[in-house]
Amino acid sequence: MTVKATFTAAYPEARRIAEFLERDHAESGVAVSLSEADAQTWAVEAYVDGDDTDSVAAMLTDGLGMDGFAAPLRVEVLPDTDWVAASQRVLAPVSAGRFLVHGSHDRDAVPAGRILIEVDAGEAFGTGHHATTAGCLSIIDGLIGTRRFANPLDIGTGSGVLAIALAKANRAPVVATDIDPVAVRVARGNALLNGVANRIRLVQAKGPGHAEIRRRAPYDLIVANILAEPLCRMAPAIAPLLAQDGVLVLSGLLPGQRARVVAAYAGQRVALVKAHTLNGWSVLVLKRARV
Repeated sequence: MTVKATFTAAYPEARRIAEFLERDHAESGVAVSLSEADAQTWAVEAYVDGDDTDSVAAMLTDGLGMDGFAAPLRVEVLPDTDWVAASQRVLAPVSAGRFLVHGSHDRDAVPAGRILIEVDAGEAFGTGHHATTAGCLSIIDGLIGTRRFANPLDIGTGSGVLAIALAKANRAPVVATDIDPVAVRVARGNALLNGVANRIRLVQAKGPGHAEIRRRAPYDLIVANILAEPLCRMAPAIAPLLAQDGVLVLSGLLPGQRARVVAAYAGQRVALVKAHTLNGWSVLVLKRARV
């Protein structure tokens, strides 16, 4: 039997819960998924072998700080099922411009003539199925269609989907960073799987002020698919990394957060060029303002 525990919370809390469970319970065989329930709420689902809901709930909430997260928890016993196969059926290939993101289970069924990115759901955030990642892929495809970028940077790379897309389509070295060492490890494995490990320089960094990131600046393309709050907070550090003719792509924000993010970068003389909305999430394209 399998016990399914579901936490529901706003995205920042949900992601922290998922990261905590993956970090502290991976060796116990706990499988964790993070998915969007609606525009305001995300679900963290943890699958544990057994049939004792009380003990599973206690194990998962121990050390989590539920008072701080205030995330409701629902625990239920599920019948025996091949959950790996079931989850793979849900994660169908995602098309975004010329890119097609797929899992290993669809490797033999993907069509020819597309730029393929193989990524399985795992420890790091990002399989291409969320609207923010798909929206960024579409924007990247359009940008690469107009010019070649010699020095791109991917901030908050997660599983490495956007960095892999840039390395494959743009065929130039990419610097990719993440605060999470697990994400860096997973992204490195995905880059190797997709045949572009030699084009992606992965850096574990708390932010864009990291010495290795600054040393390789300026960047003619910067992509940051994170969240509105850190995007605003990091504007003074991200803007100086952008080349004079560079393009900045920001995502991970809801339409209602757009004005605040645009204002943060306008204060750094980086102006909005266009905005793209997909399934309730925004992707912004900005360039350095002319003086």
